Amino acid sequence: MTTTTTATTRRRTGPAAPPTVSPRRVWALARAELLLLVRNRTALFNALALPPLSVALFAAVGGIGDGMPEAMGAMLLNLLVFMALAFVVYYNLTVAYVARREELVLKRYLVGECSRAEILAGAAVPAFAVALAQTVLGVVAVSVFLEPPAFVNPLLMVVAVVGGAVMLTTLAAATSGLSRTVESAQLTTLPLLIVAIPFAGLFGVPVASSGVLDTVGTFTPLRPITDLMLLGAAGIDGDGTVLTFAETFAAARLPWAVLVAWTVLAALAARRWMRWEPRR
Repeated sequence: MTTTTTATTRRRTGPAAPPTVSPRRVWALARAELLLLVRNRTALFNALALPPLSVALFAAVGGIGDGMPEAMGAMLLNLLVFMALAFVVYYNLTVAYVARREELVLKRYLVGECSRAEILAGAAVPAFAVALAQTVLGVVAVSVFLEPPAFVNPLLMVVAVVGGAVMLTTLAAATSGLSRTVESAQLTTLPLLIVAIPFAGLFGVPVASSGVLDTVGTFTPLRPITDLMLLGAAGIDGDGTVLTFAETFAAARLPWAVLVAWTVLAALAARRWMRWEPRR
């Protein structure tokens, strides 16, 4: 009996096995998290009302201007998606992972059938759902209140949302390992947000630039999301050129490669830093 117990403990606390994901187990975990979200009516209302209200306010104050209304609609949609991914997915998930760890929820999950990948995915489903809902509501609101974007390549928009959510989920898992408490998670998430947001290209249509800062910004973790969104929504590349459907695929190669690279790096960091029980 002792030998069996020791072997079981070693399997749970030793190096993680290759991640396996069962949709049934992921949904069981996600359902519990979704119930908590649905019961918090205030948080749910704020999450779902933010996109249409933001677009309506933008239109009411005349933010669209006389220049490029279609591009401005794409830029506003880009901003809404970026905020959903950066704060709903990355920030909220970091806090959630830390809270579940400190409450010993993650440790109890590990004793059951679920793999580490399934535990992370189950906790991330509500954040994914809110980010997706905000994206859909943002598209509808921009199309109703402003000049709708051309939607040159919707596939790239899907890649930006889904790929960005996956990348930021793994970054949240890594960041949670650096956070001792829920309160400290508010600080450990700041470096990414403070450093990456200014380079994300949120506040204007991209223009040609050979500066060092523009080059550095291209390879920051949040920039691929905005580049892919602008390419998909308006066909605008990093030089501010409007492209056709076929041309957007070629322009998307660099941001897609950067997004994949950051996802891999984040997964390695999560494997190295994430903790599944409180520090003693």
